[in-house]
Amino acid sequence: MPTFSQITPEDFQKSPFQMIGKDWMLVTAEHAGKVNTMTASWGGLGVMWGKNVAFVVIRPQRYTKEFVDAAGCFSLSVLDSSMRQQLNYLGTVSGRDEDKIAHTGLTVLHDDGIPYFAQANTVLLCRTLYTQPYHPEGFLAQELDEKWYSAKDYHTMYIAEIEKILVK
Repeated sequence: MPTFSQITPEDFQKSPFQMIGKDWMLVTAEHAGKVNTMTASWGGLGVMWGKNVAFVVIRPQRYTKEFVDAAGCFSLSVLDSSMRQQLNYLGTVSGRDEDKIAHTGLTVLHDDGIPYFAQANTVLLCRTLYTQPYHPEGFLAQELDEKWYSAKDYHTMYIAEIEKILVK
């Protein structure tokens, strides 16, 4: 399996629109010796408070949210399209019910205590800086609230400093 190289954010060449919106990514964290992950296709990359950051959103019922909240750090792992079946599985099965990572055959690695996947082609290692739950009164475009939150299960947004970028 190819090894990872660390690059600077300025050398990062991937489109966040492709990486997040089309390829998807795995949000992964560890708590009390257990690793959990979920797929994500919403989020972004940018600069905030003078830091290179990623932002992701997690719904309250997602088991991974408990891990991200407890750990204070997480990884974003991007896998290529040959791993779509595993990504679909990880996005539909809860880690509360089974060891879904073991089921997919993915290999967990760690860097400075943050778990990520050996099969990824790109990994962002992130430390949480800020969290904010979405609220219905924040939607200026009311149709978004109606379309995406009919169950009123509003995401929490996480803004996290990108501490390392690993690529193959």
